[in-house]
Amino acid sequence: MMPIESSLLPIFYGIDTQVKHNLERVLTAFHYHRVGSHHFTSVSGYGHDDLGRDTLDRVFAEIVQAEAALVRSQFVSGTHAIACALYGILRPGDECLAVAGPPYDTLEEVIGLRSSAQGSLAEFGISYRELPLNAAGGIDWQALSMAIGPRTRLVHIQRSCGYSWRSTLTIAEIERIVQVVKGQNPHLVCFVDNCYGEFLEDREPTAVGADLMAGSLIKNPGGTLATTGGYVAGRADLVEAAACRLTAPGIGAKGGSSLNQNRLMYQGLFLAPQMVGEAMKGNYLLAHSFAALGYPVNPPPEATQRDVIQAIQLGSPEKLIAFCRAVQRYSPVESYLDPVPAVTPGYDCPLVMAGGTFVEGSTAELSADGPLREPYTVYCQGGTHWSHVALVAEAAAAAVGAAARVLPTG
Repeated sequence: MMPIESSLLPIFYGIDTQVKHNLERVLTAFHYHRVGSHHFTSVSGYGHDDLGRDTLDRVFAEIVQAEAALVRSQFVSGTHAIACALYGILRPGDECLAVAGPPYDTLEEVIGLRSSAQGSLAEFGISYRELPLNAAGGIDWQALSMAIGPRTRLVHIQRSCGYSWRSTLTIAEIERIVQVVKGQNPHLVCFVDNCYGEFLEDREPTAVGADLMAGSLIKNPGGTLATTGGYVAGRADLVEAAACRLTAPGIGAKGGSSLNQNRLMYQGLFLAPQMVGEAMKGNYLLAHSFAALGYPVNPPPEATQRDVIQAIQLGSPEKLIAFCRAVQRYSPVESYLDPVPAVTPGYDCPLVMAGGTFVEGSTAELSADGPLREPYTVYCQGGTHWSHVALVAEAAAAAVGAAARVLPTG
C-alpha cells in the first residue's frame, strides 16, 4: 500500500486546493449572513420564526447559488427530499423524463416502477419515461436533442452513478443537459438528484441552470455531524412547492422546528468540503489498490473522481460479504459485528451493508454496501480521513485476495 499512497500525493494536493476553494464559498456565505452563536438555538412546537433554521436556508442557498433552499431535519433521507420535490412539481397528466438512465433503486417505488397502492406518481396519473444511456454508458446526446415531448414537465437528472456502472455526471455535463432540454422547452423543470455530488467541484447544479436539486444531510453537506435531514435548493417557487409537500399547503417552509439540530447542521456544513476531500482521497486509494489486484473499478484509477462513491466488481457473493466484513472490522462503531445480507426497504434484492458509523446510515462517514446480484459490486462511500480508508483497503484486499480472472464490466 505504501508505494500507492506515495504516488497519490500530487493528486491529494490538488484535492486540498479544491477543498480550500469550496471552504471559501462556505465561509463567505457564513460571513454575509452574519452567522452567530444565537443561530444555534432552536424553538419548539410549530417551529414558527426559527431564526437559526431560516438563516441556514439562506446560507445554503448562497453557497449553491440558488434563489432559495430548504434545509430540514424533517427530511428522513435523500429519497424523501427528492420525493417532496417531485410531488411538489408534477401534476396528473405530466411526464417525468429521466435522461441519465435508471434512477436510484429507492426511487422506483416513488415513481411507480415497483409496488402499488402506496401513492406513487404513477397512481396520480404522472407518467414516466427513461432515456437509455449510450453504448459507452454516457448521455445519449443525439436522443436527448429530440427527447422532450408535449407532456414532459420535469427532466430528472441523477448526478451520481448510484448502483450502476456508468460515470457520474460532471457539472459541465449537467449544464449541457439543461441547455439541450431547455432549447426544446424553456418552461420545463430541470431537477437534479445531487446526492453524493456536493462539493466535488467548485459549483453545484443550481449554478449552471438547474431549476431544483435535492440531497441528504447524512451524505456530503452534513459533514459527518448532521444526525439526519436533507435539503432542496433552487428556484424559490419550486422550493416552496417542495416545502408544501414536506409540511402542508399554507404552511410550507414556515413550519417545522429544527429540534436543536442547528449547531450540528451549521458545523457540519463548515466541515463538509474537508470531509468530501478526504473521501475523494480514499476513493483514489481504493481504485488504485483494487485495480492492481485485477478487479474492475469505477471510476478507474486514471479517471477524475466525480462523487464520493467508488465501485469495485468483486465477482462473487462471498467476496462481496468478505469485503463488507473487513470494512466493518475496521470501523470505529460496532467493529465486532459481521454484516449479513438482508432485505432493506426500498430495494428489490437483499443488500449487505457495512456501516460502523457514528450516525446510522451515514455515507459521509466510511461505509460500504452492495446488492446481492451479479456482478456483485461493492460501493464504498465517504470517509472522514484517507488514512482510515487506507487501513480498510489493506484489510479488504487481504480478505478478498487477487482477482482470479478478468471480470466483465457490464
